[in-house]
Amino acid sequence: MVMTDTELVDCRKNPTKRAAGLIPADSGYLSFALRTAVVLLASAVPALAAPTEPPPKPPESITAADHPWDDGTKIDVTFSVSPDDGQHMRPPRVARYVVERAGEPNGRFEAVGSPLVPNAADYSNGRMETTIDKCRPGEPYYFRVRAVAADGTRSAPAETAVPAVATRQWFDGDRIWLAVIMAALCGAIIFFIERARRGHPVKVRRIAGLEAIEEAVGRATEMGRSCLFVPGIQDLNEIQTIAGLNILSRVAKVAAEYDAKVEVPTARSLVMTAARETVQAAFLAAGRPDSYSEDLIYYVTDEQFGYVAFLTGKMVREKPAACFYLGAFYAESLMLAETGNSIGAIQIAGTAEPAQLPFFVAACDYTLIGEEFFAASAYLSGDPDQLGSLQGQDLGKLVVGTLLVVGSLLATAAVMAKWWSAPNMAADLQTAVDYLRNTVLK
Repeated sequence: MVMTDTELVDCRKNPTKRAAGLIPADSGYLSFALRTAVVLLASAVPALAAPTEPPPKPPESITAADHPWDDGTKIDVTFSVSPDDGQHMRPPRVARYVVERAGEPNGRFEAVGSPLVPNAADYSNGRMETTIDKCRPGEPYYFRVRAVAADGTRSAPAETAVPAVATRQWFDGDRIWLAVIMAALCGAIIFFIERARRGHPVKVRRIAGLEAIEEAVGRATEMGRSCLFVPGIQDLNEIQTIAGLNILSRVAKVAAEYDAKVEVPTARSLVMTAARETVQAAFLAAGRPDSYSEDLIYYVTDEQFGYVAFLTGKMVREKPAACFYLGAFYAESLMLAETGNSIGAIQIAGTAEPAQLPFFVAACDYTLIGEEFFAASAYLSGDPDQLGSLQGQDLGKLVVGTLLVVGSLLATAAVMAKWWSAPNMAADLQTAVDYLRNTVLK
């Protein structure tokens, strides 16, 4: 394939085509491929030869030091902004900064934390500061920082000359609000205990389930039947079991005064021992030590449904007049409550398990819900120390509840401020919410 005169003239006018025309045209396909390659190469040369933007300059200085008043897992890194960075630059040369960490000066550096974008205060100070967490106490760390341009070009690193070591302090500054709240709570408890000891009356609202203990034991006495007390299925390491045994003391004392029989089958051997001592002390306090029988307090089995099968069978056969379910209960709660309801017993239940409360409420005559169950000891004994402690704890709950309500209102206001197109107000409210959630209530 030979070039025509018109093509030769065109090649002289166009350098690109002229370069392509110099290719011998012995074969049609080969000539076309070579010409195309030469044209593409000629068009790419100007782009390759175009000057590129140099990377931004690195920060001039960087230091790293242990974060004060922490748990030994944080290090503060401070560095100056890049000479190529500033508010006056349009367009800005530096888009963000990246901090990297390594365990050795020539080791493998990995990016830590989020990329840092300077604000007006950082430009005014000429430096930036960030806190790197998740450090291991006592281990040296080296840090370096890079300035990153908008196109992703990174500067040379500015590195620390000496390692920084995170040290655990005696006091964690992040927990200062916890210390304040604990000091206020403990101070309130001590104050109300001293106040109760001096004879100031402490009003505790009436709890119907506890007031009904005397009625239930009296009914069992009149009918000539026993009282059945079930202290839950957990061991003594469960606080609900302890609360149940405190109520058992009151039930046993009333039973001793009325000369009624109290039977306590248990699912744990340690609970059996503690229940025996509790009932014996109650009978002694009532002046009826001879009426106490340890054979009425016995161990059945640790197996959950084996224990429940024994209880339900005993309830159907002996038909106790009063049944008390006070402790930690799970799937067996409805079985016990329905069986007691079917035999016509008066039933008093109490537990702190939220999932089991509906069953007790539906099938029992009286139910102690949550805090009522734990307040029973102070309510029944009338001891000034316990009553004062109860009042101080209620004050602490009031403070924590108030903080939660205030936080919820602030969070709602922050969202509404965005709807009202008030970004500054929304930012301030969100800052307050974050401080309350991440610092005060941490």
